[in-house]
Amino acid sequence: MGSYLFRNVTVWDGINDEAYNGEVLVEGNRIRTVARGSNQISSENAAEVIDGRQRFLMPGLVEGHCHLSFVGPTRNQDLGEIPPEEHLLKTCRNATMILNHGFTSCYSAASAKLRIDVVVRQEIEDGYLAGPRYKAAGPEITVTGGLGDERKAHMHAESFGMLADGPDEIRRAVRLCCRENVDNVKFNVSGDEFVGHARAEIVSLSEEELRIGVETAHDWGKRVACHSRAAESVKRAVRAGVDCIYHCDFADEEALDMLEAAKDRVIVGPAFGLVHNSVFEGDVVGLTKDVVDRMGLPRKLEHTVATYHEMRRRGMRVVVGGDYGFTITPMGQNARDIGHFVKFFGYSPAEALKCATAVGGDLMGHKGELGVISEGALADILLVDGNPLLDQSVLVGPSKFDMIMKDGSMYRDPRTSQAWRSH
Repeated sequence: MGSYLFRNVTVWDGINDEAYNGEVLVEGNRIRTVARGSNQISSENAAEVIDGRQRFLMPGLVEGHCHLSFVGPTRNQDLGEIPPEEHLLKTCRNATMILNHGFTSCYSAASAKLRIDVVVRQEIEDGYLAGPRYKAAGPEITVTGGLGDERKAHMHAESFGMLADGPDEIRRAVRLCCRENVDNVKFNVSGDEFVGHARAEIVSLSEEELRIGVETAHDWGKRVACHSRAAESVKRAVRAGVDCIYHCDFADEEALDMLEAAKDRVIVGPAFGLVHNSVFEGDVVGLTKDVVDRMGLPRKLEHTVATYHEMRRRGMRVVVGGDYGFTITPMGQNARDIGHFVKFFGYSPAEALKCATAVGGDLMGHKGELGVISEGALADILLVDGNPLLDQSVLVGPSKFDMIMKDGSMYRDPRTSQAWRSH
């Protein structure tokens, strides 16, 4: 970690819509100065000066619905069958992969096993593993028959859920996660179309169970997220004080009104990648059109699109993150969400980029200092060969990232790349 002066760059700051020609000075792990125009910052202030060659300089991306320990399962129970040793190693690979794809921060939407997220987060923080800033979660707390319970009466099966029934078991499950030092707690309030016995519009977690769980997590100083697709599950989450509500596909007018009234407190995220890929690209994993139609996924997609058009209109804070990590949503495709927000939800490119940067920084607990290029902000910065305001696809895949800086340290230095030196 040192000091760097970036000159001759096109700055997009995550605050304003437009980009501008400018300069940025980084000292230590913070941005010290941001200036419009050329030769505004003295080079004497920096140990190293980098000519950005008019590349696009922007905040690092933030994954708001991350499952680093989802390592390519086809079925939910696949995650329960991976031995913990192999599971940890594969999760570590995902952590490095997602940093390579420009995501310098990730907010976990659940770990497939209790301690995997916590261990990976600590390895990153201690400097042994290349990965993003990471807010670790425990497994998704669910009830008998809820999303994440893959058991049958005649057969035990593990999945990604932590089973707890009734207020006392819910309270204990939250305390167990807190004891193991998670940052976030996650509840599955509704079902999902990928689960035959608990479809998306079934509400599986009672309001009493959710309220006790949220109160317990907040007592421990933890943020709470939840999986809520059904309208009633969204309402229960708002009433219970959940901080981040994922999906909300079937939110009705009352649910939307409640979310709008709580928009300064609640952050939402569609996790749209999974339903998008299932509907439009399912054939690659055997999800034929007949299967997709039978599961009701086109209907869910239609509802999600309508809901997030309304979310945008009402000024909700929305994060990207599309349930990447399954076979049908491979880790590394995460930035596709930015283009989805533009194409399907009606966001402008700048609005969609803010969902992937500044709003994500808020969810990470660093509002105004993460996901933005501003004086005093944390120095998580990308230098991109392309303009994502014109073409969001340049952020998908690692090839267009000339530089990835996390916390003021060069993870990918443009000056060491052969392509950069040859120009």
